[in-house]
Amino acid sequence: MTPTQDDLYPDIRAALRDLCAGFDSAYWQKIEEQNAFPEAFVNALTGAGWLSALIPEEYGGPGLPLLAASVIMEEINRNGGNSGACHGQMYIMGCLLRHGSPEQKQRYLPGIASGELRMQSMAVTEPTTGTDTTKLKTVAERRGDKYVVNGQKVWISRVQHSDLMLLLARTTPLAEVKRKSEGLSVFIVDLRDAIGRGLSVRPIRNMVNHETNELFFDNLEIPAENLIGEEGKGLKYILDGLNAERILIAAECIGDGYWFTERAARYATERRVFDRPIGQNQGIQFPISRAYVNIEAASLMRVKAAELFDAGKPCGGQANMAKLLAADASWEAANACLQTHGGFGFAAEYDIERKFRETRLYQVAPISTNLILSFVSEHILGMPRSF
Repeated sequence: MTPTQDDLYPDIRAALRDLCAGFDSAYWQKIEEQNAFPEAFVNALTGAGWLSALIPEEYGGPGLPLLAASVIMEEINRNGGNSGACHGQMYIMGCLLRHGSPEQKQRYLPGIASGELRMQSMAVTEPTTGTDTTKLKTVAERRGDKYVVNGQKVWISRVQHSDLMLLLARTTPLAEVKRKSEGLSVFIVDLRDAIGRGLSVRPIRNMVNHETNELFFDNLEIPAENLIGEEGKGLKYILDGLNAERILIAAECIGDGYWFTERAARYATERRVFDRPIGQNQGIQFPISRAYVNIEAASLMRVKAAELFDAGKPCGGQANMAKLLAADASWEAANACLQTHGGFGFAAEYDIERKFRETRLYQVAPISTNLILSFVSEHILGMPRSF
């Protein structure tokens, strides 16, 4: 099977496939059994320069467009890997790149590009507010040349495998701002100094081998120079980078979708029951084919969204729709693949149950499909706000 999107960056695809070939099924199964972080895989990606794809040449990166970066993420998942372990390195630094001071960019971006520093974590979500970001309760109070942070965050990924973290905290009480989106600020937190000195990390055991945590801030001191941009405008800075996140996550789902359909079609062709391939039955064929069609469609929306982003044009609607279509298509493909394999699909050695759990995450994160539908309803179709 040759998807029509394979003509996008064929050299990048070939290079990623070669790299991923060194991390086969046995590697990922061992990582899964140990509930471990794929350190060797992430190091290989970093060493090859793939995770610095979006960093401009002046800071040591290749300065690739987002569309190219999306192909990198797609190929990792399409070749059986899990880019959720490292995708944060791609897009989180965008907030620093677009809104940081020249001194901040020069201080951090070259190290991120070379792999000396990892910036894989972003602390926004809180236990009691969820996606109602304007109601964040974590507070950063200015005291001289530093900010003192108190509060709590939850579902914060890759903290234990990151050197730097973006933190969104309230610097002006909600009751004192004119607009509820104001009064929030973004900070660079050096985790090497913060953990154990005002920041406590509690891992959350979950259904996917995905390192995520609950964070507790108890008078954590952050140098004032680590404030990104202007105080009180942090939510705008964070939202500015979410379109890139949506597009890259969509690409990961597309990679998963291709993995599932290719695996299902191959098994359906080879598996014989009642003296005939099970793939000869339309009850097997049609779900796989429909999933493939939807993956192709989602991929086209991903391309459209990425091209708009790279051209500096508004792309919020397209980025969100790409993520919705891709997440739905990959989940549809996952179910078709598992059903095609029957009982064998539940055996860890086939990798299907692992990938099944991994792609299910994207119905919920980094934004739920229902919230995307709410966005489309209000901002594209002009219907009343539902929340």
